[in-house]
Amino acid sequence: MKSRSTSGGLVYSTDSGRMCPQCRLPVASCRCSATVAAAPSDGVVRVSRETKGRAGKGVTLVRGLALEPPALAALGKQLKTACGSGGTVKEGVIEVQGDHCVRVMEMLKSQGFVVKRAGG
Repeated sequence: MKSRSTSGGLVYSTDSGRMCPQCRLPVASCRCSATVAAAPSDGVVRVSRETKGRAGKGVTLVRGLALEPPALAALGKQLKTACGSGGTVKEGVIEVQGDHCVRVMEMLKSQGFVVKRAGG
């Protein structure tokens, strides 16, 4: 039988539903997610293409955006729609499937960001 310390403690309560494992509050009033800050940035958005770890498939990466997670997700959705492809937002980096560096750079410049092409 697992001890309470190894299982992580309370994860569900019949009174308030799912519980946050870090602060032990209901997920709706969790303090942990509110403390997540945007990554520090030098003000330059870097756009690059990468294939490492993706079985040779290229993705366009957008790094250096000093935005909150909801705003970053909304911008990721706009970029994916403009490129007509899929993608995701992970750890402050927007990934757009395919080689769309030029299109992504144009769109970011039109929204007022300072954009640089990074990598090869």
